[in-house]
Amino acid sequence: MKSIGIDLGTANTLVYVKGRGIVLREPSVVAVEAKSRKVVAVGNEAKMMLGKTPGSILAMRPLKDGVIAEFDITAAMLRHYFKKISGNTIFSRPKVIVCIPYGVTEVEKRAVEDVTLEAGAQSVALIEEPIAAAFGSGLKVNDAGGSMIVDLGGGTTEVAVLSLGGIVMSNSLRIAGDELDEAIVSYIKRKYNILIGDTTAELLKKRIGSAHEATDRGAMEVRGRNLLSGLPAIVTITSAEIREALRDQLEDILEGIRNTLESTPPELASDIYDTGIMLAGGGALLAGLDLLISRMTGIRTVVAKSPIDSVAVGIGRVIESGSDMNGLLSYRTR
Repeated sequence: MKSIGIDLGTANTLVYVKGRGIVLREPSVVAVEAKSRKVVAVGNEAKMMLGKTPGSILAMRPLKDGVIAEFDITAAMLRHYFKKISGNTIFSRPKVIVCIPYGVTEVEKRAVEDVTLEAGAQSVALIEEPIAAAFGSGLKVNDAGGSMIVDLGGGTTEVAVLSLGGIVMSNSLRIAGDELDEAIVSYIKRKYNILIGDTTAELLKKRIGSAHEATDRGAMEVRGRNLLSGLPAIVTITSAEIREALRDQLEDILEGIRNTLESTPPELASDIYDTGIMLAGGGALLAGLDLLISRMTGIRTVVAKSPIDSVAVGIGRVIESGSDMNGLLSYRTR
């Protein structure tokens, strides 16, 4: 029987298989027929359809803010990924560990367990995202010293202080990659009267996005629709404009970090001052974010080696070690 770990993210789903490492990285997007809700495409193939489908097909993201919004479609997506991993072998029902944002409700936790069992898992255990991200980023989570992780995903940003293998203080913000994309869309709409799609906004963020003037990266041409004439239009956007567009959202994230630090016990706060802040998740790739955070907090901030993989690698470490993390993991079967 296989043990697998799933980083079930709002933007991307990563799957770790025991002994094989991360075997799948795909967008959490599913395209379905509007009437029958039959699945047409999943993952990369479905993502290319976002914003481009005819009326008879819906391309959607079944998770919102890190929690399940569309139960059946999330189950279909997981089932598709389980099949993909196992190839054509008769698939033995796997033991699965899934990560969840910190502080989700019992109902939301139950939904993740149900959807994983529904997709064909034999048993399922949940692990909190900040703990998995900290493991995957190489933080010494089980030590008595305090360490701090900021995990910027697609739907949530998790800020947590960890010590002795558990979460001491945490803030889960519903401001993350998706909100940053939306901020870029509305900024360009406001300033140029041009509407661009979320996919274009995400591309802008990745290519020229910047959180600090020291890391500005030039300009980029984008195409959209002029809202006054209704015709296609091209506009050149600079890094500085993206920084301006993201200002409020980044301020909220900094506020979340400050609040967490302010409520951290003094002994742990001094440890964090020594060890620094670790950034994980896809949002950590925004140029200059580490600079901005260290300038605002006065604490050295580093980006994890491969931030997008941090959570999946962390779940993988738990699977490979075979521990139940001092009783933190409890498996549920059907």
